[in-house]
Amino acid sequence: MYEIEWQPKAYRQLKKIKERETLAAIKDAVCDLAHWPQCRNVKAMKKHASGYRLRVGKWRILFEAQDRIQIIVIQEVKKRDEQTY
Repeated sequence: MYEIEWQPKAYRQLKKIKERETLAAIKDAVCDLAHWPQCRNVKAMKKHASGYRLRVGKWRILFEAQDRIQIIVIQEVKKRDEQTY
């Protein structure tokens, strides 16, 4: 089982989300990342600093999986638009 680690930037972005349902959905999806790599809605990123992205509705969670030490590092939480990636 992987440990979830939040970068300060991602945590600040998460705190700005006002909709409770969206916030709960994001937190649940991130908790499911502890069972890496058996996760849904995850895609590997090409030519991006973050290794993967997790899709939760209109929101994207950008993260990196460190397999050697079994840690998922959440780097950003962004609303999907034309400038997200």
